Amino acid sequence: MQDQPNAPRLSGVAVFFYVFLPFALGHYLSSLLRNVNAVLASHLVGALALTPGELGLLTSAFFFAFALVQLPVGIALDRWGPRKVQLAMMLVGAVGALLFSRGSGFGQLVVARAIMGFGLGGCFMAAVKAMSTWIAPSKLPSVHGYLIAVGGLGAATATMPVRLALEYTDWRGLFVMLAALTACCGLLIWLLCPRATGPAPARGPLGAALRSVFQAPVFRTTASLVLLPHAVFFGIQGLWIGRWLSDVARFSDDAVAYLLYMGMAAVIFGAIAVGMITEWAGRRGIAPLDVAAAGIAVFLLVQAGFIVGYQPSFQLLSVMFTLVGTITGIEYAIIAQSMPRELTGRAATCLNLLIFIGAFVVQAGFGLMVGLWAPGEGGQAPAIAYRAAFAVLLALQLPGLVGFVLRRRREAMAARVAALEEPLAAPL
Repeated sequence: MQDQPNAPRLSGVAVFFYVFLPFALGHYLSSLLRNVNAVLASHLVGALALTPGELGLLTSAFFFAFALVQLPVGIALDRWGPRKVQLAMMLVGAVGALLFSRGSGFGQLVVARAIMGFGLGGCFMAAVKAMSTWIAPSKLPSVHGYLIAVGGLGAATATMPVRLALEYTDWRGLFVMLAALTACCGLLIWLLCPRATGPAPARGPLGAALRSVFQAPVFRTTASLVLLPHAVFFGIQGLWIGRWLSDVARFSDDAVAYLLYMGMAAVIFGAIAVGMITEWAGRRGIAPLDVAAAGIAVFLLVQAGFIVGYQPSFQLLSVMFTLVGTITGIEYAIIAQSMPRELTGRAATCLNLLIFIGAFVVQAGFGLMVGLWAPGEGGQAPAIAYRAAFAVLLALQLPGLVGFVLRRRREAMAARVAALEEPLAAPL
């Protein structure tokens, strides 16, 4: 029997312990492994003599593999359910972490990091699929906020706690432990997640299913506004915020780890706040996309602060980037609320495919652009390199926000015209 929707109703406590917690733990580990290189960067650069471009490519290999696996994972989630899919995927992720711990060269580490990304590529989407199966649609924004907050906790663990762990082991030993935790998490999902019963979904042509996702107006509208900011958020927070704090702000490794910890911890509060604000706004007739647009406008202002480079705000900028950037996670809830349930896995993974391709391009491209400037005497990239790279990112994101605002104005104008014409059209 397939692990599919149409399952019997569970109590809230059962959903929390048997569905939310095991899948949230997988998302926690995925976020930890995605962001851990921000703290390990100096160790990896020292061990392998990496250039900024190579460091960006090594770290972004996770995103590239993550993106490649999205469509297969989406199809598998809709066909076999998150319980079966996650067991296999988490075991693959554990193998990648173990191979990374044993890598002895740049090429080997890139391959191992890609295997990690491949195996962990379904963590968030499997959680979204499970939540949409067992939780009422009206509660999804808050639950997704809690899930993103757990990811923020994983990202926070990748900062100061990892730095503290390095006092007792090296980065290779750290990845051995992470490999074991990842494998155990897959087994936990298999053992705890309830087996939903019901007929398996129809297996229509893949092309038709994907077209139905990409042709949905809500998917296109959401992606045009949130996709690029989300890719920038993922691509920058996992590596370049830490390097910016080291190269431009000239903070020590301990200070960088602390500020990264504060920034990632802010994701927890930001994600919960986004869910609560979205539900509050919904009760007052404000659409989630309007909430997203307001948050993205603030996110772009924070990025403009990196370009200005006002030194007293360096600490605040590093934290605000991750705090405000959590608004981009709202697109998952919008898609889950708006798409047919039989397509939620595929729709979410199509969105993830685009996000992580973008994150790969952002993370690798940012490093290549910074590498265009010669490093200083201490090996740090100059501030102008980071300013130029952030300026390019800002220029790429602005059209999406401007286009959304103009579209909303046209819709409001059309609504006013229709309201004025309606009394004239009424029979006397």
